[in-house]
Amino acid sequence: MSNNRTPMLVLEPADLAGLNDLGRSLGELALPGDVITLEGPLGVGKTTLTQAIAAGLAVPSDQFVTSPTFGIIHEHQGRLPLYHLDLYRLGGGEEELLELGIEEYLYGEGICVIEWPGRLGGLIPKRRLEMELEFHGESGRRLTLTAHGGSWPSRLAGLRGGGKR
Repeated sequence: MSNNRTPMLVLEPADLAGLNDLGRSLGELALPGDVITLEGPLGVGKTTLTQAIAAGLAVPSDQFVTSPTFGIIHEHQGRLPLYHLDLYRLGGGEEELLELGIEEYLYGEGICVIEWPGRLGGLIPKRRLEMELEFHGESGRRLTLTAHGGSWPSRLAGLRGGGKR
């Protein structure tokens, strides 16, 4: 983990519409080389959030964003390339990821959104926006955002959506 860590921002979108607004805003704020990690239980909305980030990046609707659980990596072209990684079924650890060329995605010119980032081990980028998602209330979510380096702290000030802070 990086020592350059900003205080956490906690958002509580009341429903999936609020989660979508938040994701679109993140996509609009994203810059080349950004890494966003999504941690949370199955069904909490990690792929839904990634779909909204894609919308904010102007990924065409015919490039539907789905969970790349079996392919591990899906690429989508929008304002910037979106690299969507789902590491849930990863079995070989860091060696398998290096063989897949993960560093090209983590340090490329696109936006890298990673579900189940704990599977990266020592490969996790020091500069990233870490998002922890959890269920909150009947249909809401709680998102805890932590910026590790980079310009995320100033960009998060322009974040829309997300309900209560």
